[in-house]
Amino acid sequence: MQGLGTFENSNGKVIIDTDVIANFAGAVAVECFGIVGMAAVNMRDGLVKLLKKDHLSHGIDVNVDENNEISFDFHLIISYGISIGTVSDNLRETVKYKVEEFTGMKVRRINIYIDGLRVID
Repeated sequence: MQGLGTFENSNGKVIIDTDVIANFAGAVAVECFGIVGMAAVNMRDGLVKLLKKDHLSHGIDVNVDENNEISFDFHLIISYGISIGTVSDNLRETVKYKVEEFTGMKVRRINIYIDGLRVID
């Protein structure tokens, strides 16, 4: 099934909805240093909005390809003054490791879009 994550073991087949993967990845992402939260962009107005913790999956696009590999697009708001490269590397490593451990599937690609900065006191 394209768009759903699947794996099989001796007990049968497990199907994981992409919303579950997105929610898990969002929870992992907001724990990473320098990330304030997920962003939702209003295309009509061009406004970026910080999503509340219960809507984290709206800032993440998940695609599962025909090889059962996951690709992510993260839309983030990060802390002002922190290296974007460092935040991005940390996010990629952490999400890749934890999602692969959680789902048993391979993460193929993680694209990161910085949609906003937030000054943290």
